[in-house]
Amino acid sequence: ATDSRHRASLNNTGRFANATLVRLSEYLSAGYKKGVRPVRNWRNCTMVAIDLMVYSILSVDEKNQVLTTYIWYRQEWTDEFLVWNPEDFDDVNQMSIPTANVWVPDILINEFVDVGKSPDIPYVYVTHYGLVRNYKPIQVVTACTLNIYNFPFDVQNCSLTFQSWLHTLNDIDLKLMRSAEELKVDKSVFMNQGEWELLHVLSKYKRFSLDNIDSYAEMKFNVVIRRRPLFYTVNLLLPSIFLMVMDLVGFYLPPDSGERVSFKITLLLGYSVFLIIVSDTLPATAIGTPLIGVYFVVCMALLVISLTETVLIVRLVHKQDLQPHVPQWLKHLVLERATVLLCIRNKHSLCSMLGRGGGDSMERGLGGLSVVRDNTPPVMDNILHEISSIRGFLEKRDESRDIAKEWLQVGYVLDVLLFRVYLVAMLAYSITLGTLWSVWQYA
Repeated sequence: ATDSRHRASLNNTGRFANATLVRLSEYLSAGYKKGVRPVRNWRNCTMVAIDLMVYSILSVDEKNQVLTTYIWYRQEWTDEFLVWNPEDFDDVNQMSIPTANVWVPDILINEFVDVGKSPDIPYVYVTHYGLVRNYKPIQVVTACTLNIYNFPFDVQNCSLTFQSWLHTLNDIDLKLMRSAEELKVDKSVFMNQGEWELLHVLSKYKRFSLDNIDSYAEMKFNVVIRRRPLFYTVNLLLPSIFLMVMDLVGFYLPPDSGERVSFKITLLLGYSVFLIIVSDTLPATAIGTPLIGVYFVVCMALLVISLTETVLIVRLVHKQDLQPHVPQWLKHLVLERATVLLCIRNKHSLCSMLGRGGGDSMERGLGGLSVVRDNTPPVMDNILHEISSIRGFLEKRDESRDIAKEWLQVGYVLDVLLFRVYLVAMLAYSITLGTLWSVWQYA
């Protein structure tokens, strides 16, 4: 007992003799019960003022529907047992004391799904009239319903709901430390160099009851963020647009040329490789598909349709000996009606040169030999028979050429018709998507 009194006298007269903060700390901790809500009248509610500032958007996990943010969180309340007269303690108006030594409200975030790597701040500030300031940065990993349909022009709205996990409204109530409008437009600490841009932070106070007996208070903050689409526009949309433009250019190759088929097959293979490369970039969820994914699929379908149309046209204009004449109804519908509708010039002059040659003069010369065939000797008869066979072959060849020219004209008109339908469909599709993305970007 003598030794303990000696040590106490040394503490009071030694290095802590004139330490005002030590005396104040001992004064505040004397008889303090940190497990009891700090009010003298238990009927009084402890009002906790909270504030939130978004510092950074760390990650947005669309697959798991999780948002990771880094926020600066502040809360203040009045502790009626941490009060002193500054004149008695060398005019000390505020001091820091360990958080573990004082009562702290059990306010949590409802959307918490994981413990973030937040730094430990072991102190709180206390003023002489009992106001406790608990300021700390928090890495928040919360569940959020992410809508990726508008990717990469999407805007996400994620909520952070603060409430006391146990205490009812009679014990703990919540309020904002600042006005809702000031909180909404405050971006002073936000680091805006990443993929996401902070639009605003909305706040809403609500009281609710689970059993119609006890009511609870909650403060909900809605963090509204928008994705910056430049990276995805350059690396996803532009290459796809370039490939589709090259597909349109491929229609200017002659329809009777096999080069068009190989050209479009090469484009289709190139687009398939492009989709494999960008598949890891697109967000994946089990509840929806982004519109840009549908856009890629439709572009692939358009390439397949373009290749199919090219194969059909090439097959249509391909010259074959057993190919029949073009039906009259098809001639009337395609070569007369469609050419007027599409403002296409008559292509007879273009295709007539395919049948030009020396066969006509020879045929006229051979036509006169049949007149003198009756009075010729056997040798000449054989010669005339061979010449007649040659004439028949030339006539059949000319007929095949005429059939080929007819089908070539039909194929040309159908090619122009299908190309314009394809072009209108692609333009309508592109304008619709461009309008949607523009509205989403600047809304």
